[in-house]
Parts: sequence; structure tokens; C-alpha cells
Amino acid sequence: MITLDTHRKAAIITKMARLLRAAGSWCGETHLQKAIYVLQTLTDVPLGYEFILYQYGPFSFDLRTEINACEADGFLALEPQPVPYGPKLAATARAEALHARLPKTLGLYEPRMRFVAQSLGALGVTGLERLATALYVTEELGPAARLDRRARLLRQYKPHISLASAFDALREIDGLAKKCAAIGA
Repeated sequence: MITLDTHRKAAIITKMARLLRAAGSWCGETHLQKAIYVLQTLTDVPLGYEFILYQYGPFSFDLRTEINACEADGFLALEPQPVPYGPKLAATARAEALHARLPKTLGLYEPRMRFVAQSLGALGVTGLERLATALYVTEELGPAARLDRRARLLRQYKPHISLASAFDALREIDGLAKKCAAIGA
């Protein structure tokens, strides 16, 4: 798989943060991790991150490293929040300058990024975990796998998610996949 270079990835990560915030997302690291996972997996943006199933669903240590690099390079800023909340991530003016230098990349992927941001923006961490894990299970078993089989595997991975919530999340991810196909993503 051919993947994007570091600057293009930074532009997509920071643009995704901006779009998530515009869609009402808290936009902490968990939100950005799940959005990038959905962007890469569901809409085929060639970011090349390896995701594993982790505490709150799919997680990429390589993506964490790149998010930290975006912070170090001044493309993302942490906005501290009152305890017990973690910080929000915000794209900076420096990120906007990066975006201006990469209009073709962002023009190519922005419709997909907007779709993901609008689909996930209102979700909290719990909803993101359910939905992203539903996508993870669907990818693992294949989209043709029966809904009940995918729900059982989702519950095996995440026993705290009720069977009804597992079915709802799988139906939602199937609906998002159909919308992606309809928009050409």
C-alpha cells in the first residue's frame, strides 16, 4: 500500500481536528484516533497506520507519535480542561499555513474527512468506542459476515457493550459504509 508522506499526514490530522471541532466534537486524542481510524478504514484514505484493539477501541501507536509530532511542530495545540477531563486538540495557524501549501491533497480527501467529522462529531468516547470497534470487527470478519456473528465478536472484545448496543453500532457502521459508497469514498 502506498501511503502519504509525513507532511500530508500532518495536514490531514490537523484538518481532521479542525473539522471535528466544527462538528461539535470534544476532539481529544481518543476522538482524533477514532476519526482517523474510520477515515483510513471506511473511506480508504491511504494513511498507512496500523491499528490494534485497545482500551477504548482501535488505537494506533504510530498515529499517537504523529499527533505528538504535530504538537511539537506547532500544528496542534493542547487546550487544558478542568479535571477530570483531558485536553482538547486544536489546529493552529501554523496548521492553516500547512493546509495552504497542500491544497491538492486536502482537496482530494476533504469530502471524506467532512463525512467522517459529521458522522462522528457529536459522539462521546463511549459512542466512538462502540462505533469504531464495530468497524474493526466488520473489517476482521468481512462485511458479508452475519450481523449476529459480528455482534458476538464485538461483545467478546468489549463485554461491557450490551448486545443491543453492539447491534446498533454494527447497523450504524453498515449504514455509514453504504453512504461512503454512495459518495464515492
